Amino acid sequence: MRMRIVRLVSVPILLLILASPFRFGLAHSQEEGLQDLDAYIARAMREWEVPGLALGVVKNDVLVLAKGYGVKRLGDPAPVTERTIFAIGSASKAFTTAALAMLVEEGKIQWDDPVLKYLPDFQLFDPYVTRELTIRDLVTHRSGLERADLLWYGATYDREEIVRRIRFLKPRWSFRSHFGYQNILYLVAGQVIRAVTGKTWDEFIRERIFQPLGMAASTTSVKALRAASDVATPHAKIEDVVRPIPWRDIDNIAPAGSINSNVLEMAEWIRLHLNEGTHRGRQFWSAAAEREMQTPQTIIRPEPPYSTLFPEARFLTYGLGWFLHDYRGRKIVEHGGNIDGMSALVVLVPEEKLGAVILTNMNGTLLVHALKYRILDAFFGAPPRDWSAEFLKRAKALQEQQQAAVKRIEDARVMGTKPALPLAHYVGTYANDVYGEVSVAEEEGKLVLRFGPTRVGDLEHWHYETFRVRWRDPLFPRAFAIFVPNVEGKVNELRMTISGLFEDLAFKRVLPKEEGRER
Repeated sequence: MRMRIVRLVSVPILLLILASPFRFGLAHSQEEGLQDLDAYIARAMREWEVPGLALGVVKNDVLVLAKGYGVKRLGDPAPVTERTIFAIGSASKAFTTAALAMLVEEGKIQWDDPVLKYLPDFQLFDPYVTRELTIRDLVTHRSGLERADLLWYGATYDREEIVRRIRFLKPRWSFRSHFGYQNILYLVAGQVIRAVTGKTWDEFIRERIFQPLGMAASTTSVKALRAASDVATPHAKIEDVVRPIPWRDIDNIAPAGSINSNVLEMAEWIRLHLNEGTHRGRQFWSAAAEREMQTPQTIIRPEPPYSTLFPEARFLTYGLGWFLHDYRGRKIVEHGGNIDGMSALVVLVPEEKLGAVILTNMNGTLLVHALKYRILDAFFGAPPRDWSAEFLKRAKALQEQQQAAVKRIEDARVMGTKPALPLAHYVGTYANDVYGEVSVAEEEGKLVLRFGPTRVGDLEHWHYETFRVRWRDPLFPRAFAIFVPNVEGKVNELRMTISGLFEDLAFKRVLPKEEGRER
């Protein structure tokens, strides 16, 4: 018999659980494990400097907890509620794969169909991979391409132009040989949905998933949030101070991570998966389709950063829009999400009919993973363990590694040098097939770099022909610009070293027409 969902959203969790443990399907050990959760979360949020957090837990098809903690914006007392909207980031990927699964069920596509069958103009750098790439490959991070997130992050290219430019992106690994997390090919998957249905990814998600689940407040674009009232503000630590930051518009990569929602509505999404594609008597997809989404597709080696996020995992793989691993003898199905100022996590334990969603308004925090294990331990009857403290140690170690890397760069700086040429000689436009144009201008006696209209950085001389890029947007990654002269002593190339990228980006100088004729 289907159990009625119980919305308990404003009562302290201790009273919520102790009021009727049988009604909520909680065993005595689970009660004991969750009794101090409110205090634990409050302390952890202080330690992690997370302004606001919302948590939802589903057990046996019942919403046993939906609650907000902290504030939506620092400096404003308005509290986070169970209805507060957050970005879920890459947890959106499971919506894209679910949409594909629905089309598979309808016989409109197959997982192993070639992408070219639906997008005949699609092209990758390697003709063989272009021909062989399947829909399954799009969503399992095994294409051989690196992330290339600068193609969309902070860029103004629309979805069609991003897909067009993928053809110039050289592979980093052999096809299907390596797990390489990738956002852009999820965009291609969204374009496949459009080609097959005649609806944009946004329209399909809204009509086929949001509306039937009653996810009326959920959106696929930040633009829709302008009319919403209960919305969290993103935050990030800038110069060691947590500050509010603007929402990032990522509509151009939407199928990979643009969904915004709250824990009440995400709980319905969780219930749908725990019920193997059925929600309130309505079937969205079959149990076989659910199993396919939760079947390992790509092996992930137990190395950083994944060994940090999944410290107890004996196996780690990627399914169709989900990370899959084990914990205390159970299969865990989950996906995190991070976009500017927001961190999220959705986790399922199918055999326990257990699921949780954790949403925060803090940039890149590992607190969501610490709380995940804290909640799983409570429901599994495991001994108490301070996961927050353990993940804080891991976060500190990662920070120390980053600081050591920065120090190595600082130590290698050669002091007392100056540019070989007058600043005017560096001025110009430089182009890259994948990422487009970078312009360098002289303004008030200093060089200013523009990498598209939104990425603006002031160039500070570092040494020789290298300049440090001081981005005006503090969330852009650390970068250096190196000007490369030719044998005639004229600058004809700009190379950018950007933190997080495997190799430098090379931009060739675009010569004025008259100069091009002379040469």
